[in-house]
Amino acid sequence: MKLWDKGISIDKQIEKFTVGNDRELDMHLAKYDIQASTAHAKMLGQVGILESQEVDLLVSELELLNQQLENGEFEIEEEFEDVHSKIEYELTSKLGDTGKKIHTARSRNDQVLVAQQLYFKENLLDISGKTRNLIDILLKLAEEHKEKLLPGYTHLQVAMPSSFGLWFSAYAELLIDDLYLLDAGQKIVDQNPLGSAAGYGSSFPIDREFTTRELGFATQKYNVVAAQMSRGKCERTVTSSISSLANTLSRFAMDICLYMSQNFDFITFPDELTTGSSIMPHKKNPDVFELVRGKCNKLQAIANEMILITNNLPSGYHRDFQLIKENSIYAVENIKEILDVFTYSISKIIVKNIDIRDEKYKYLFSVDSINELVIGGKSFRDAYQIIGEQVQNDTYEATEGMQHTHSGSKDNLSLNMIRTKLQQL
Repeated sequence: MKLWDKGISIDKQIEKFTVGNDRELDMHLAKYDIQASTAHAKMLGQVGILESQEVDLLVSELELLNQQLENGEFEIEEEFEDVHSKIEYELTSKLGDTGKKIHTARSRNDQVLVAQQLYFKENLLDISGKTRNLIDILLKLAEEHKEKLLPGYTHLQVAMPSSFGLWFSAYAELLIDDLYLLDAGQKIVDQNPLGSAAGYGSSFPIDREFTTRELGFATQKYNVVAAQMSRGKCERTVTSSISSLANTLSRFAMDICLYMSQNFDFITFPDELTTGSSIMPHKKNPDVFELVRGKCNKLQAIANEMILITNNLPSGYHRDFQLIKENSIYAVENIKEILDVFTYSISKIIVKNIDIRDEKYKYLFSVDSINELVIGGKSFRDAYQIIGEQVQNDTYEATEGMQHTHSGSKDNLSLNMIRTKLQQL
């Protein structure tokens, strides 16, 4: 069954190519299509297109379909093109002509749009919640390990003193930036497109304000052409915000892989969170974080791919949009899994004590040594030359370093201010 079926058989090869894997993907959207269909049926009753008894019958059958979905009994069989045709078939087979009326004053275009945007709305909130949980854990780790020194690196060369508190809270604050972008994505998808039909509205006297309230949208996409053009824009925005989050997690995962290696030896994890080698019994590999890194890089590539697919499309609907549905759902579902495993794993991190007296950290406090001379009355340039000469002549003697008192430094992490940022979101 196809919503656009006019009684003409379509070539099987063409059908397979055009349907693609929509049936599998649409299982993620089924819940939201049922919600939108329920709101649409109620609206049709409000404006007098459907009788109240017809509305009650449609709503009752949609509730039964939703129950099947929750029980794992809902299935989109091969004879259906997508979830939308499946649901309309079920309503028609149970209710006859009343079931056929569900598609009045809407198109599959706005039907897909509203289901996707409801899916994005709910899942962006879920992703934001998971990100907040990770931030909370990182801030607790920062507090717990704020006194533990960590060599800071630039160009992968020993640079200046840092701390584990500074490292953990750095990623916590970067993740807040990602929450800003997720929030922006939420605002864009939180606009009701239902009622735009195929992109040019309807001659039926529909009430778009009703479905906006019924579905819990903050507002509606008023212009019907703009509503249709939000197909592509919503997916790009969602995957772009996920890409930013993935970038932060990928860099964090890379740090973890480096810091676990014997050459750094700053951190480790319980054995049950790592893997070994089939021939090297001493190996303790950070496979979780390597996979996080790879998966997050893939998510960043998807965001770029979305731009390329939709970049030059004119206004109106185009079948190209089917391709970005898969990408956006893949990005949403994968980032949730990544956040879950990252949060679970990082909470079990073991921070090691680092011997700062090791020869490779000899110049870690050289900048502090310069600053001490400046505080003693020398100009910065003269102090730099003095310490630089000592380094060149191998006569430099490391000090214990100075306290870094300004906000956001290793000895003044400003964790409360970072928490305030989070609370203000």
